[in-house]
Amino acid sequence: MRNNKGLLNNLDWVLILIYFLLVSIGLLTIYSVAYNEENTSLFSFSEKYGKQFFFVLIALFCGFIIFLIDADIYKKFAVPIYFSVIFMLLLVLFMPPINGARSWIGLGPFGIQPAEFAKIASALLLSKYLSSIDLKHQDSKKLFFALSILFLPMGLILLQPDAGTFLVFTSFLFVFYREGVSFDPFFLFFINKLLRLNYKRTWIGVHFIPIAFIFIVLALLALLSNSYVFNFFSYKINGFYLLILCLFLFCTCFGFIFYQFGNKRARKNSIIAVSIAFVLAGIVVSTVHLGFNKLASHQKNRIELFLGIKSDPDGQDYNRNRAMAAVGSGGFYGKGYKNASVSSVKTNHVPESETDFIFCPFAEEWGFIGSAFLLFLFLALIVRIIIIAERQRSSFNRIYAYCVAMILFYHLTINIGMNIGFAPIIGIPLPFFSYGGSSILSFTIMLFLLLKLDSQRMNALS
Repeated sequence: MRNNKGLLNNLDWVLILIYFLLVSIGLLTIYSVAYNEENTSLFSFSEKYGKQFFFVLIALFCGFIIFLIDADIYKKFAVPIYFSVIFMLLLVLFMPPINGARSWIGLGPFGIQPAEFAKIASALLLSKYLSSIDLKHQDSKKLFFALSILFLPMGLILLQPDAGTFLVFTSFLFVFYREGVSFDPFFLFFINKLLRLNYKRTWIGVHFIPIAFIFIVLALLALLSNSYVFNFFSYKINGFYLLILCLFLFCTCFGFIFYQFGNKRARKNSIIAVSIAFVLAGIVVSTVHLGFNKLASHQKNRIELFLGIKSDPDGQDYNRNRAMAAVGSGGFYGKGYKNASVSSVKTNHVPESETDFIFCPFAEEWGFIGSAFLLFLFLALIVRIIIIAERQRSSFNRIYAYCVAMILFYHLTINIGMNIGFAPIIGIPLPFFSYGGSSILSFTIMLFLLLKLDSQRMNALS
């Protein structure tokens, strides 16, 4: 018989406290940004702060319902929850576009964004599947199935299109890495079958996260080199071809060193490894180069503006520049509550200042000190979730907790990065902070599910 005595005593009150602090500060910030002198009531549904207050109440009610349901239910029903969300992602594609994207399902005066809930559903099903298989004996079928759990919603989200949420789904790869998932089954098939070798394990499949960072660096180099032409004596060389040459020389040098100081078997392996590295690097930079040239002109401009190749302060880069100006205008101590001038909804200098760019009015009002405190709260939230993850007896609970931590980390870094010019503008909310019913509801459900699982951790064994 399950022991449910003292359920409230098993709750992580530290996490709950951080949650209520973030929600409260976010609600007050929305009230400040969208303040209407003719209608100052926080409970007025005609104003955005009134709607947000209503959304928070709905989210808390959903959190309460979550606590009434046994934790095992969420694992048992992970599959139907997942496919219910997939159905909504398909349905949303037939909805009329809003601001050029089909992301919303209208429900009278309200709207629901299925992509926000797809993160929860995918986290639950991925946790269920990874906890049910033996990760020490991985094969290509198991790996393909695990990846398909992510790729299916990612593909549907990309069709909306919603680049921000699509990018957030890559956070699950870090969870793969934490649990020891390897992509060796795919690489070994290529190496052993096509190259007629007999490798048991590769460095590539096990260390895919460091390799992913290398690929990101190569992609950035390909984008930067694309816009430059170098004069070499009397010849003009495009930066991209010079990058290919540098990669070849780099790989050749490493191959020579390994060949020179290795034994007979190591020499053969070093030549193969260096050749594969050069081919993969060449494929990455070539794909980025060709893909960039196939983009529409406005898409190219956005990428070049973000990388600093071009400057257009009053054009397509207006939003980011205004957000950076608002953050900078706050100074060290800020201008004070409801004194934001650059990022106020009234001035409209920063569009979407109550949603994706809500950090800049907060930074303008409270300055560096307030921004540092807010970042501390978010980091404390993520660290606390990691602590919760490591104390779980169930692998399902642990994997889900790490999924939540990585989703929140992605949202935090990308959103803050957008506001201070370190990330491209892709439309992603700040958790528990930004205006929006789907956002506050999905993040609250995500967090309260974790709290429920953690409260019954002593009963979970698998």
